[in-house]
Amino acid sequence: MKVPWAVACLLAVLLAAGCSSNQTVKPDGAGSAPTVTAASAAPWRGAREAAPPIKEKSSVEDLVQPTSVSLPVTATRGAKTAAGGVPSQTGPQYKLGPEDQIRVSVWENAQLTLDLVVRPDGKISMPLIQDVTAEGRTATELATQIQQKLTAYIKDPQVSVIVLQINAPKFYVIGNVVRPGTYPLRGETSVLQALSLAGGFTQFASMKSIKLIRNAGGKQEVRKINYYDVIGEGGKGNYLLNSGDTVVVP
Repeated sequence: MKVPWAVACLLAVLLAAGCSSNQTVKPDGAGSAPTVTAASAAPWRGAREAAPPIKEKSSVEDLVQPTSVSLPVTATRGAKTAAGGVPSQTGPQYKLGPEDQIRVSVWENAQLTLDLVVRPDGKISMPLIQDVTAEGRTATELATQIQQKLTAYIKDPQVSVIVLQINAPKFYVIGNVVRPGTYPLRGETSVLQALSLAGGFTQFASMKSIKLIRNAGGKQEVRKINYYDVIGEGGKGNYLLNSGDTVVVP
């Protein structure tokens, strides 16, 4: 009979399909884990060993590195450092006088840091301590005086005095010169230089009878000068002037 034969064929086909589905087909090299050998792992291990260690910051102190800063030191009276403050062009022994301009600085006190002019009476005025005599004192001596007076108001004041402009030293040229008047004594100035600053002689000048008048120790000293001796060999009579000297050209 045909029907049983067809059924038998169908069963055979189903059995064959079932057997095929239970088998796993593995291509070459697939399905197996890669084998790692010591030789293959060596490059990776060497790279890790060669890499520098990473330092981890464990605290704020490690993250912030201290920086050394050098600050300028100002020499003041009352400070732990050496006293100073007098400009080199005036010299440490320069004594203040009227019309000199100075700067008084008190450390960490802006109200007491002032630019002052020495008055004609030789004094300066400051808050708290009022009048202080400046004439006849060096800048360092004046700083010490101010410091002593401020001690009554401020604990351990540190004071410095700087000469800003020298106006006190003067000499005078009068008589038969082109520009008679008062002249500042900035440095070493001779009689011949003083006459040059005054513009030289007029046509009425008596050049052999020039006089230098100087106050020495409270006494008036008169020196006679012959202009022709001054310009001659040796420069006799070409004195260096002091503050307050007067050159008279009759």
